[in-house]
Amino acid sequence: MSRRMPPLNSLKAFEAAARHLSFTRAAAELNVTQAAISHQVKGLEENLGLALFRRVNRSLLLTDEGQALYPDLGSAFDTIADAIERLFERDQAGVLNLSTLDSIAASWLVPKIGKFRSLHPDIDVRISTTDQVVDFTSGGFDMAFRYGSGPYPGMEVVVLMKETMFPVLSPSLLEKFGPLNSLADLVRFPLLHDDMRDDWGVWSEVAGISGMDVSRGPSFSHSYLVQQAAVAGEGVALGRSVLIVDDLAAGLLIKPFDIDLEGHHVYCAVYPKASAKRPKIVAFRDWLKVEAKETEARFAAVVAKDKSFQG
Repeated sequence: MSRRMPPLNSLKAFEAAARHLSFTRAAAELNVTQAAISHQVKGLEENLGLALFRRVNRSLLLTDEGQALYPDLGSAFDTIADAIERLFERDQAGVLNLSTLDSIAASWLVPKIGKFRSLHPDIDVRISTTDQVVDFTSGGFDMAFRYGSGPYPGMEVVVLMKETMFPVLSPSLLEKFGPLNSLADLVRFPLLHDDMRDDWGVWSEVAGISGMDVSRGPSFSHSYLVQQAAVAGEGVALGRSVLIVDDLAAGLLIKPFDIDLEGHHVYCAVYPKASAKRPKIVAFRDWLKVEAKETEARFAAVVAKDKSFQG
C-alpha cells in the first residue's frame, strides 16, 4: 500500500507552528527563517488542498482541518524522536567490534583495555587481529586501530601517535656478549628482525655505521615476537617506541644509543564518517586519545631517564 506523504520538511514546519501557534517561534526552534516556515506551511496547504491556519486579530489559530491533523502528526514525531533516543541509548552500550594488528593488540592495547572497561562497563570491546584493511560494509567491524598512512577513502581518520625506532636489548645480553659502549660494538651482537628486514639497514645508515652485516640474525613475522625475543635476551631489536615503552620503563629492555629512526607511518583510529557521533565510537576514540598522550609522555620520561646509560 502506497503512502500519501507530503514533504517531511513541510510537516515539521506545520507541527512546530501548530504547537507554538507562532511562525516566529517555530522558525527559532527549527533554526530557519520565519519566511521559510511560512513557505513550507503554504506548500503543505497546497499539497493537501486544505487551509490549516487562519489569522484572527493578529493571532495564529488552527482551522478545523489543522486541529484534526496536528495531534496525530505531533504524536508521530514524538514516536520518531523516542525511537531515535532508544537507538542512541542502545548504542551507548553493547558490543564494539575492533580490528587491529597483532603487535598493537599484544604490546599496547590488551594491557590497557581493562581501563576502558572500568570506565565503560556497558561496552564490550571485541578485538580481532588482521593485517588486512577492514571492509566496514561487510566485515562487521565498528572501528579499526591501525598503523599506516592510508589513504582511507570515505573514512574518518584520527591520528593518535607517531613512533620512532631504535636498538633495544635485554641487560642479560651484555653478560653474554660484553659491554656495548659504542656503535662499533654492535657487530658482536645478533640482530633481530621483523618482516621489514631493511629497517636495520636504514638505521645503520642514519647512525653512520659502515661494514656492519645487517642481514644476520633471526626474523619473526610480527613486531611483538621480535620484542619478546629481545626481552628473552636473544639479540638486539629495533624497538618501536609506542610498543616498547613499558618494557623500557620496567628495565626489561635498555636503549643504549640516542639515535632514532622516524617510523614510516602513524597509529590511527579509522571508522566510517557516518559513525562519527555514535556514542560507543566516541567513547572508545576519546579513550584512545587519552591513552596515546599518556604513552608519548611516558616514553619521553623513560628516555630522559635512560639517556645516561652506557653498557
